[in-house]
Amino acid sequence: MNTGHGLNTGSANSFRVIVASGAVWLFAALMTGEAVAHGNTPPSLKGVVAPPVPGLLDGDAPIVIDKAAAIQLGKALFWDVNVGSDGMACASCHFHAGADGRIKNQLSPGKLRRLKPTTRTFEAAASGSDGGTNYMLKASDFPLHQLSDPTDKESSVLFDTDDVVSSAGVFLARFNRRQGEGTQDDCTPKMDAIFHLGDLNTRQVQSRQAPSVINAGFNFRNFWDGRANNIFNGVSQYGARDVNAGVWVVGQDGVVSKQLLRLENSSLASQAVAPPVNTSEMSCKQRNLSDIARKVLPRRPLETQSVHHADSVLAGLRDLSGKGLGTSYETMIKTAFASRYWTGAGEFGKPAALDATPYTQMEANFPMFFGLALQLYQQTLVSDQTPFDTPRLSGFPQMPKGLDEQQRNGLKIFLDAHCLECHKGPTFSGAAHPSIYTLSDAFSSLRLVNRKTINGAFGAKGVAQGLLDEGYFNTSVTPVSADPGIGGRDPFGNPLSFSQQYLQFLLTGKPLIDPVIVNSCDLDNAFSQDYLKSELIGDTSIVGGCGDRSIYAKVPKAPVLLAELEKRNDGRAMVAVNGAFKVPSLRNVELTGPYMHNGSLLTLEQVVDFYFRGGNFKNPHHFATVVFPQTISAQEKADLVAFLKSLTDERVRWERAPFDHPELAIPHGHEESPSPQHPELAKDLFLQVPAVGKNGRDSALGPIKAFHTYLQP
Repeated sequence: MNTGHGLNTGSANSFRVIVASGAVWLFAALMTGEAVAHGNTPPSLKGVVAPPVPGLLDGDAPIVIDKAAAIQLGKALFWDVNVGSDGMACASCHFHAGADGRIKNQLSPGKLRRLKPTTRTFEAAASGSDGGTNYMLKASDFPLHQLSDPTDKESSVLFDTDDVVSSAGVFLARFNRRQGEGTQDDCTPKMDAIFHLGDLNTRQVQSRQAPSVINAGFNFRNFWDGRANNIFNGVSQYGARDVNAGVWVVGQDGVVSKQLLRLENSSLASQAVAPPVNTSEMSCKQRNLSDIARKVLPRRPLETQSVHHADSVLAGLRDLSGKGLGTSYETMIKTAFASRYWTGAGEFGKPAALDATPYTQMEANFPMFFGLALQLYQQTLVSDQTPFDTPRLSGFPQMPKGLDEQQRNGLKIFLDAHCLECHKGPTFSGAAHPSIYTLSDAFSSLRLVNRKTINGAFGAKGVAQGLLDEGYFNTSVTPVSADPGIGGRDPFGNPLSFSQQYLQFLLTGKPLIDPVIVNSCDLDNAFSQDYLKSELIGDTSIVGGCGDRSIYAKVPKAPVLLAELEKRNDGRAMVAVNGAFKVPSLRNVELTGPYMHNGSLLTLEQVVDFYFRGGNFKNPHHFATVVFPQTISAQEKADLVAFLKSLTDERVRWERAPFDHPELAIPHGHEESPSPQHPELAKDLFLQVPAVGKNGRDSALGPIKAFHTYLQP
């Protein structure tokens, strides 16, 4: 049984052991001399592979015994409407360049904002419309924070709302522990005080925008707040934090036991198991993944959905009817996964209903099958064939041959404006696995926690240093009170942030709950820069040595830190994570609007205005040394946008392999009349997404377009 392959589970100091085997390895694209010099062009994504997952496909007893079969399983599960309680597939929020292209019933009333009554009610839209439930978005509704001068953060505010543009999911309902007919589970609707049309419930809408799943396999963690852990425990999104998580395994003696699973570099699997049981995204309340297994295992995958005869992954399994696959999910799991995870006899837990049949081993282990299959499928969704990914010309900065003159000018602006500080590496995201964008010998560990200058000496604020999670920054899209981001906590009371865990370690010696290294000598701004020598002690937790940076292996004494925490904004002990969110990849950004975690910006031009004016609000943890007022001319803005569009892969635009897919009917707003199945619910309208094969969309269907082109003024 694999328990981590890189976690020192027998050591009291296991929290310091790095989670990536071969911490200093670097992907091939970075080993060819494509530099990571400050200000130089990021390398191509071509040749970059996802971080390895020891024990998944290799070793004496791999978990997955047929990778191709697991990818087939993952693609089927991702697009199958039967996975949701009432017709929602994973792909229902990720069908448009990996993101959500729906424009109706996509507003949520800022439910994560603290202590404000508007979090339970909708506000009027900027266009003058009422907004709210079942609203059809208009271009004039954006941005959600409007200024009299879009280039001046200090200009008068014309409009502001804490409503969020996001993704519609399921109706509010309770699962009755029985499977219904077709795509519908047997669920009892519950009165929804927020999402309704008169007395009719409507589908709930999420509190954050759905990011693209394309290239997400390179991220160290996933979700906007990073809660999808790098380590997959086989059950939930929380990795080693969920101490009760485990999978059932048949031993060599034939005895089945529950064992720990700790698969590193498997954030996509951690992410995958969350939406299907989320009670606003895909699930009725009280339903779990084993209940989903009981529903889908005997069925034909995608049984109600057309599969293209030339599907790049599923064509060989396509049913003769053209609907779904000519096999069952049970058979697909048996083909893809080692038999020790599904051949055991006995009872493996029971549903809550008193008369319910106990789960089989395959049902009990379905979260593991589901998460790993989706991870392997989504890792094939790599968009590395863009004009940016062409060979480089000589000179500095290096220019890809595929860029035209305007795009090259835009790349220079991108570099000069410090965009690379956050959108770095071949994925254009600091939230990627650090090995992707870090030289192999630059640091002694994967740098997941850093210490940076948050506020510079301009604006009479003085200089402030802060610990932060690399790849998660507060750019002041919304006030900190609107959404804690990575400053939040998991259900077990632990900080989501590595930085907050590290501060706790410095204060108390309590190990980080996540097994990651934090070497003080690797921080951009060492503690010795702004702490007196008498306030520091040697860092005894260094792992792997610091080399010529050993002089920076100093940390503040606990009493000094406690005194700092009593000061305004926590003084020198600031941890700048409240209101911080994952840096999204810029690849295919032309197609993935609306932008930001709250869907507040409609166009790339609005995004450029936002960054060059220095954000929207004056948050205490604002990353002001990167997001600060800068001047940009109309021509420079056009050049920068042209460069961003050069990051579009035409295979994504035309849904050519590996971005082809089965047919999908997606709930897209409502009629103001009752559903035939449930008179308490508003009748669904649907967006029909046709099946597309490996050669992509035809000329009659046309390419997918930027989000704003689908909106009326």
